[in-house]
Amino acid sequence: VPLQASGGGFAQAGGSLRLSCAATGGTFGNHVMSWFRQAPGKEREFVAGISWNYGETLYYVKGRFIISRDNAGNTAHLKMSSLTPEDTAVYFCAVRDGGAVLPTASMYTYWGQGTLVTVSS
Repeated sequence: VPLQASGGGFAQAGGSLRLSCAATGGTFGNHVMSWFRQAPGKEREFVAGISWNYGETLYYVKGRFIISRDNAGNTAHLKMSSLTPEDTAVYFCAVRDGGAVLPTASMYTYWGQGTLVTVSS
């Protein structure tokens, strides 16, 4: 099922952005939707994830980022606040089957195309 990520762009340090990831053209059963990010020259890292059926969440970036889901729209959102230049990266949404929110990229089957977030100081 294709994943469509949106909402990236430019922000100043201290600002906010909201990313969205929509599952288009199909639906998933019990699954987890997560966000990863990859900065230039760095490994892809887990940001946050949410289990669809129970709403359980897992965060790498605690306190500043909030992940939520819209069951009707089959869409997950990532609200990012108090952004810093270190948050600059391409953000990817990903889906894995099952209910466990795992922070390992290799455990995810479906990936969106990525959306660029640039935070200036």
